[in-house]
Amino acid sequence: MPEKQPIFILSQDTERIIGKDAQRNNILAAKLVSDAIKTTLGPKGMDKMLVDSVGDITITNDGVTILDKMEIEHPAAKMMVEISKTQEAEVGDGTTTAVMLAGKLLENAERLLDMKIHPTVIAKGYRIAADKSKEFLHELSIDFNDNKEVLKKIVKTAMTGKGAEVAKERFSEIIIEAVSQIQDNEKVELSNIKIVKNKSNGIENTRLIKGVVIDKGRISIDMPAKVRNAKIILFSDALELKNPEEAKISITSPNQLQEFVDREEKILRNMVEKIKSSGANVIFCQKGIDDIVQYYLSKEGIYACRRVAKSDMESLSRATRGKIIGSLNELSEEDIGNAELIEEVKHGEESMTYVQGCRDPKALTILIHGSSEHVMDEVERALKDGLGDVAAVIRDKKIVPGAGAIEIEVAKRLREFSNTLSGREQLAVQEFANALEFIPLTLAENAGLDPIDILTELKARHDNGEINAGINIFTNMVQDSLDEGIIEPLKIKTQAVSSATEVAMMILRIDDVLASKSSGSSRNRPVGSPGMYDGME
Repeated sequence: MPEKQPIFILSQDTERIIGKDAQRNNILAAKLVSDAIKTTLGPKGMDKMLVDSVGDITITNDGVTILDKMEIEHPAAKMMVEISKTQEAEVGDGTTTAVMLAGKLLENAERLLDMKIHPTVIAKGYRIAADKSKEFLHELSIDFNDNKEVLKKIVKTAMTGKGAEVAKERFSEIIIEAVSQIQDNEKVELSNIKIVKNKSNGIENTRLIKGVVIDKGRISIDMPAKVRNAKIILFSDALELKNPEEAKISITSPNQLQEFVDREEKILRNMVEKIKSSGANVIFCQKGIDDIVQYYLSKEGIYACRRVAKSDMESLSRATRGKIIGSLNELSEEDIGNAELIEEVKHGEESMTYVQGCRDPKALTILIHGSSEHVMDEVERALKDGLGDVAAVIRDKKIVPGAGAIEIEVAKRLREFSNTLSGREQLAVQEFANALEFIPLTLAENAGLDPIDILTELKARHDNGEINAGINIFTNMVQDSLDEGIIEPLKIKTQAVSSATEVAMMILRIDDVLASKSSGSSRNRPVGSPGMYDGME
């Protein structure tokens, strides 16, 4: 018999992991990601210092920021990063919870795989458990009735343990006022709230401006630095003459040249006359402003900014109720926006324009003060968490007790529900319940408490019908979370359960990894296999 020839169907540069190795590999990568941020959970969670390739430092305990800055390479680990980003986009908070839950689900699935349970069965069990968990969450949730005190507690819960904690009382007031200002029934568009940082004073001087702050100063020092009762034009075009391409001008005498210059000046002067005759005393221009126009604007005492970003123009329009126009010929009284005060403020070498005192503005600015960039960045992240929580509560009108209370209660009910199942899915549902208990367990661990003792007491209290019993990290006791003011939006929990389950199911069902090697590089290789992905950097 002739010798059999090997058949190659993959490129020589492609490496492959199959079966259990592929599963374990991916589960390990996901667990590593989860473990990396586990210590940041809760009021007494620790911070991470992340240093990038150019030496820039980020200090934070915000889950999505940590994962984003880690430059993760492993494909399964990247999926964990994606769920943190989804959680951030949907709610604005709870990113650490979502990633930790996904990591624990996969870790628990490993035990089931060792028991020879098929990944598809585990995935089905996790899906049943997730649906049931969300059902229990809705049953246990409490209706929110636009109570400002409750909103304050929600914001304080979100900010506790973050860099902004020292001024959380003030920040909670700023956040609630900002959201109530832009709220349209149950719609809250957080993009209408702009966050600007100013390196000066302490974070307690952070304030809400009912208007917009733009990073442009007036274009001439001859213009007024302050304008009261401002009437504002928002102009999307340039205040200068357009130069037609390939235009030729034939001039045969000095008089013709002077005539040409005078005509140009007259056109530019007419632009200023139109602005003045409209009654406007401020103009924000998206494009350039000619020097001659600048001179006449200064002469008329009109405040002007040029090359204002499109996003800032839209924010100005929402705040001042002015219309963005593309031609001065279209200008009417209805197009002009209003503000009580427009002022140029210098921060070091930088100049900014404050547009303040807008009537019923739909665009606001939170101006963060801080001693360093790192402090302000962390305050910004804390503010975004608080804003996201408030917006989620206003949209859904549902809240749940925090401090691990809701996770323990749902886990308890899941176990009871699992007894009604007859197949192997029962085991997967029980492991899902165990994964939920991992959240309060980690809260206790990060606070320096004995996690086993705390978890045992929590379970006992919930068995006695105390459905709101959670861990008060500051008293080191199990107490009623609602009474202690530890409250979270329902949306954080439902979204975390959905995201974590989906990614866990997806990773579980992978039994074959085909990886193309990049030339001359050892990166992009699955964990634990020679010549395959090494995992995280």
